[in-house]
Amino acid sequence: MPSYDVAHIREQGIDLIIVPLQSTFGGLPQAEREATIQYLQRCANSAGLAGTVVPVRDAGGGRMGFIAPSNWHPFFNTINLGVVATNINLSLTCP
Repeated sequence: MPSYDVAHIREQGIDLIIVPLQSTFGGLPQAEREATIQYLQRCANSAGLAGTVVPVRDAGGGRMGFIAPSNWHPFFNTINLGVVATNINLSLTCP
């Protein structure tokens, strides 16, 4: 079973489930990225985690790539993978 380290945080009163993924995630076809996000969201929900799954990855050049609702882009543009790593607080195991 795949396992993912996640940062389950509450920001501005909203629960976020930040999932670091391999940098290759960004090069996948959009349908495959969306399917992965849905899979991780179902897995998180099954584990009793509240919040929206936001996958993040190393986008090269010191940048962090992410897929998040547009209203969360300002927040994610202010953090980096180091901040995410510091906030890892759970391991999510998916079927």
